[in-house]
Amino acid sequence: MNQEELSETAIQFVEVATAYGLQVVGAIVILIVGWVVAGWSRGAVNRALGKIKGMDETLRHFLATMVRYLVIAITVVMVLERFGVQTASLIAVLGAAGLAIGLALQGTLSNLAAGVMLLFFRPFKVGDFVEAGGVSGTVKQISLFTTDMATPDNVKIIVPNKQLWDTSIKNYSANETRRVDFLLGIGYGDDIDKAIAVIQQTVAADNRCHTDPAPQIVVGDLGASSVDIVVRVWCEAGDYWGVKFDLTKAFKQTFDKEGIEIPFPQQVVHMMKPDGESA
Repeated sequence: MNQEELSETAIQFVEVATAYGLQVVGAIVILIVGWVVAGWSRGAVNRALGKIKGMDETLRHFLATMVRYLVIAITVVMVLERFGVQTASLIAVLGAAGLAIGLALQGTLSNLAAGVMLLFFRPFKVGDFVEAGGVSGTVKQISLFTTDMATPDNVKIIVPNKQLWDTSIKNYSANETRRVDFLLGIGYGDDIDKAIAVIQQTVAADNRCHTDPAPQIVVGDLGASSVDIVVRVWCEAGDYWGVKFDLTKAFKQTFDKEGIEIPFPQQVVHMMKPDGESA
């Protein structure tokens, strides 16, 4: 190879190196800028969502991270375009792959979507006693895929979020007060007014029962073997079971003391003689 050929080869190498070098430098600059912007975007979204009252911390970090990954994905596409890669076909391939993965992980993604909705709309929070999805218990932890609950006898239940979101949710801890209902049966021979007065005294003796709204004590029904008195009292939500158990015991003890009968279920049987007359 003579001097002229060497010079021409060197010039071509310099041109190629310069062209690709500029592309590499440009790609590196895009990567650096994209990485910085991705981190800044994550921080900005995190701070903005943190100003929203009641925003869950898990959901806030999840959304901020998603924004960061989105910016990084856009940056990678821009870098590939610098090297002449047909990003349109690449995006189509990635879209098809994403669709296939989405179909394969349909249940998991449904739980993820339900978890985002639960964390955003907050139908319940940690510490609430809820009934949903065929289970009931105290909420211990809410994650993006599952919710951990504990039953009243302290059995841990891990419930997929989709199971909770797709059904009606009863939150027994959402309101500060709850109403406790009783159905008390007295004998037909007992004095109804006396029984109502005794019930009023028993309720008034328990300072956990609210006076506003006032307790409601009414004759609800004339049953097959008893006169049924409906008692409705209001209390703090945290006192519900204590009031329920204690007043049930107090009603029985007070009725016994005052001689008010709580009748057993009974039936009247008529015996017929062969001639058709009652026995």
